[in-house]
Amino acid sequence: MRKRTIFYYSLILLIILAIYLYTANAFIYYRIGHGNLSMPSRQNSYSLGSQAAESKIKYAALGDSLTSGVGAAKYEESYPYLLAEKLSEKNQKVTLVNFSQPGAQTKDLIDIYLSPAIASNPDVITVMIGVNDIHNHISQAQFRSNYQYILERLTKETKAKIYLINIPRIGSETVILPPLNYYFDKETDDYNQIIKDLADNYQVKYIDLNSEIKDLFKNDGIHYSVDSFHPSAIGYQLWAQIIYDRLNY
Repeated sequence: MRKRTIFYYSLILLIILAIYLYTANAFIYYRIGHGNLSMPSRQNSYSLGSQAAESKIKYAALGDSLTSGVGAAKYEESYPYLLAEKLSEKNQKVTLVNFSQPGAQTKDLIDIYLSPAIASNPDVITVMIGVNDIHNHISQAQFRSNYQYILERLTKETKAKIYLINIPRIGSETVILPPLNYYFDKETDDYNQIIKDLADNYQVKYIDLNSEIKDLFKNDGIHYSVDSFHPSAIGYQLWAQIIYDRLNY
């Protein structure tokens, strides 16, 4: 009788835990959807700096909503634009071309943007992709395979300096509730280790954005947009400075 009682109590606790985890996970995407953010309107390309600049570079930014500037009011507040702006201050004319879309995973980058990005003949490439792979539970093996394919083509079919920006663990702890916050921390670390290993293998620059911002971005604040998941203009400004400080261009 005692064993049966323990069994029923254990079963009830497991059911409660399962309901909580399901609800906490759904709550993340409810908050993102309730924020009703849209991708800022943007042009196909932007030219920054003086036409009479001593040198000219083309910068291709590959990624997902974080590269598209979702959370900012205008594309000029996105980290790629701010990064291009900083590069143009070195007496360079910079042409920025953005190859990204909200919700993109590594497979989408391969299918939609990889070939056009290569065809644009860039001098500088940044890649920030993977947060949607994590949230859509793409296996680490598949993620590695996709990311390796991206790098294989970029390194062989362009002469660009390539910078791999690791996956930031975004979403404040008012959005990603315990214990899911620990789960996403661990997943982000594991996927970033894959990116770092590939960066080493292909001898391209790895930029560890996540370590710089994760403590701040666990909390709500002016660095977040209204959904507490996507950065605000202030958040992107911080990212752009961190990335720029680690460029060797």
